[in-house]
Amino acid sequence: MEGKKKMLATLVGCNYGGTRYELRGCINDVLAMRDVLVSRFGFAPADVAVLTDDERRGGAVLPTGANVKRALADMVARASPGDVLFFHYSGHGTLVPPVKPGHGEDEAIVPCDFNLITDVDFRELVDRVPRGASFTMVSDSCHSGGLIDNEKEQIGPSVDLAAGSGAPAPTTTRTTRARFLPCAAVVDHLSGASGVDASQHVADHLLALFGADASAKFHRLHRRHDGAPPTPRPDAGILLSGCQTDETSADVAEDDDSAMGGKACGAFSSAVQAVLAAHPAPLSNREVVSRAREVLREQGFEQHPCLYCTDDNADAPFLRQAAMSAP
Repeated sequence: MEGKKKMLATLVGCNYGGTRYELRGCINDVLAMRDVLVSRFGFAPADVAVLTDDERRGGAVLPTGANVKRALADMVARASPGDVLFFHYSGHGTLVPPVKPGHGEDEAIVPCDFNLITDVDFRELVDRVPRGASFTMVSDSCHSGGLIDNEKEQIGPSVDLAAGSGAPAPTTTRTTRARFLPCAAVVDHLSGASGVDASQHVADHLLALFGADASAKFHRLHRRHDGAPPTPRPDAGILLSGCQTDETSADVAEDDDSAMGGKACGAFSSAVQAVLAAHPAPLSNREVVSRAREVLREQGFEQHPCLYCTDDNADAPFLRQAAMSAP
């Protein structure tokens, strides 16, 4: 008899407390998501790993770059066909400048030690997911569109331009901060410890400080690679991003009207929570993103969540709710 399918999650919240880059709502985001995963989707609490940079709030394991990648790799290693894997990240994002002329910037998230995890790392992770399993990623960070390299855009700037931009967002004054760190700020933070001149590319600093634990993207830069990028192929990756690649995601203060339960939060995380609460029945990945966009537009935010995945996964239930944990 076929065994019960596993539902595994890794949740990462970085507030960067005590630094000039401090955010307020990231840990609240992942703790709220943990509750929803258990109560609505049937995740076992023991199968939900929470990494935060506050030991008072689930921070037994700090969300360093190496620890986050290790937690994700362990989750994928446990997976079998049919399993549901979920990763939620709330924190700063950044854009990595190209090393060679003609190459575009690449998206990355910023763990608490600034050891960047890039779109290439997420591509390599998704490629290891067993066939028939799914890997859903929610990234409430700036420039998060495209965080799984070469994943097909379903909702995003190119699709939006074809479909029309819709009604403009109402004008609202918000108490927010962008979840964005310019790459120059990342270099400035790293240069004091790396021993590398601040004029050098961020890759040089990360390789000097973190060695083998630095992003696979930066190790590739030291190997000759002149071939064309791989053609996207059907895979298990599903990315719900808080904004487009060229946009920022808002960190909302607790006194803002859109704050989740009077607590600081990410605007996108809060919108997803609102959508799920308003619709107990299963929603497709496409519906979750579309409805979150509408919530954010009505609240006056100018960020546009995106969806990247295969055609089939776009219309599949979010976290496979219908098949595995219908209420």
